[in-house]
Amino acid sequence: MNISLLINGADRPASDGRTYDRIDPFTEKLASRAAAASLEDAAAAVDAASAAFGTWSKTGPGQRRAILMKAADIMDSKVDEFTRLMIEETGATAPWAGFNVMFAANILREAGAMTTQISGEIIPSNKPGTLAMGVRQAAGVCLAIAPWNAPVILATRAIAMPIACGNTAILKASEQCPGTHRLIATVLTEAGLPAGVLNVITNAPEDAPEIVAALIAHPAVKRVNFTGSTKVGKIIAETCGKHLKPALLELGGKAPLVILDDADIDGAVNAATFGAFMHQGQICMSTERIIVDETIADQFVAKLAARASQLPAGDPRGHVVLGSLISLDAAKKMEELIADATAKGAKLVAGGKRSGTVVEATLLDHVTSDMRVYAEESFGPVKPIIRVSGEEEAIRIANDTEYGLSSAVFSRNIQRAMAVAARIESGICHINGPTVHDEAQMPFGGVKGSGYGRFGGKAAIAEFTDLRWITIEDSAQHYPF
Repeated sequence: MNISLLINGADRPASDGRTYDRIDPFTEKLASRAAAASLEDAAAAVDAASAAFGTWSKTGPGQRRAILMKAADIMDSKVDEFTRLMIEETGATAPWAGFNVMFAANILREAGAMTTQISGEIIPSNKPGTLAMGVRQAAGVCLAIAPWNAPVILATRAIAMPIACGNTAILKASEQCPGTHRLIATVLTEAGLPAGVLNVITNAPEDAPEIVAALIAHPAVKRVNFTGSTKVGKIIAETCGKHLKPALLELGGKAPLVILDDADIDGAVNAATFGAFMHQGQICMSTERIIVDETIADQFVAKLAARASQLPAGDPRGHVVLGSLISLDAAKKMEELIADATAKGAKLVAGGKRSGTVVEATLLDHVTSDMRVYAEESFGPVKPIIRVSGEEEAIRIANDTEYGLSSAVFSRNIQRAMAVAARIESGICHINGPTVHDEAQMPFGGVKGSGYGRFGGKAAIAEFTDLRWITIEDSAQHYPF
C-alpha cells in the first residue's frame, strides 16, 4: 500500500520522491510504503494550514460540528480498512483495532459537540461604562504528533479538538503506522473538511528529529501536542520552550494498581488482567505495577496467575488476546526484564516465553526496587507484583516513580479508597476499576514525567484556544491628562 502526503487537500509524493517501508512486525512482510517527507514538504504543510486558517477560524460552529459528526459516521464505516492496516502495521489484534475505530469516532462526535461550548465570560470592570469580556478564539496552526500504539484513537484525539475550535492542523504521522494515520485524514476529507484544514506528513524514521524541529520552529505553528515517550517528550518540550510555544504532552506511564487488604479480590483480578494485558500492555495507561497487601497477596496472585496463564497469545489475525509487539526489539526487552528480575529473586508465576514478536502474559511476583521492571515502563506484557505491608507502604510504592498518568485503587471502603486516591500522584485514578479506561469527554493527562495539559472535552478547549481580554468602552471617558 502506497501512502501519500496530504497537503492543501491534495495527495502528494515527497518533493524528492523518497519513500520508506513499514514492515509487518509479525509476518515481516511489507505493510505499507509511505512518502518520506522533506523539510520542503513540512514547510508546505504549514503554509497550507496557515492559508486555510483565515476561513476555517471564521466558519460557524454548526458547520464545523456537521463535518465532524459526518466524519464519525464515515470512520465507523471504514472499520475493516482500519483493522487491516492496524494489524499489518502494528501487530494489533482485530478487537483492539475495532475498539480504536469506535472510540475515535466518539472523539469526533465529542469534538463536534464542543463547537458551541467555546464560551467566554463577562468580567466586572472598575472603569465606568466599560463592558469587559474574556473571549476564547482559535489559536492558529496546531502541530499534532501521534503514536502507533492506539493509532486511530490518539491521532484522532490529536486533531479533533484543534479543528473543532477553529484551528487548522498538521498531523505528523507515526513512522510505524503511516497508512493508519493517513486514513484518518481521508475520513475527514470525505466528510467535507476544506482543503488545508488538515495536512498529513509522513517521514522516514531517521528524518523525524529534523522534521519535527522544523515544524515546531515555523512561525505559523502556534500549538503543539505530542503523545509518546517521556524521553522524546522532553525534547519536544525543550524545543517548544525555546520558541515560546505552548505544548500539550501526554507521555509514558507506570500505572499502579493498588489492592488494599479489604479489596474485592476477584474484582481486582479482573481489573489487573485487563489493565495489564490489553494490547499486549502497549498502552500508556497499562497496569505497570500491581501493588498488593501482603495479607491477601497469596490468594490474589494465585488467581491472577491462573487467569494470565490462560490468555492465548500468537498471530494477531487469529483468536488471541495477545498479538504481536511492535518490534522484535520490544519483544527481546521483555526477556531482558524477566531475566533481570528472576536473577535478583523475583518469582515467575505466569508466562515468560517469547516466540518472535509474541510474548506471553507474564507475571513476576516478589519484585523489589533493585529490579529493572520495578521502575522501567515495560510497554509490554511483563508485569511486576509488589507485596506491601499496609496502606502507607502501598501509597509510597505507588508514588515511587517518575511517572504519573493513570492509577487505580481497590477497596470495599470507598472513603478509604478516596483518601488513598487523593494521595496518589497521577492525573487519573479509578476506584475499583482498571487503570486502562478513557472516554472522549474526560480530562485526560498526567503529572510528573507523564507530561502536562489535558485532552478531552471542555478541558481541551483551553489547550487549543487563546483567552483574550476584550473591552467595549466609552469613547468620551475621562483621562487624567
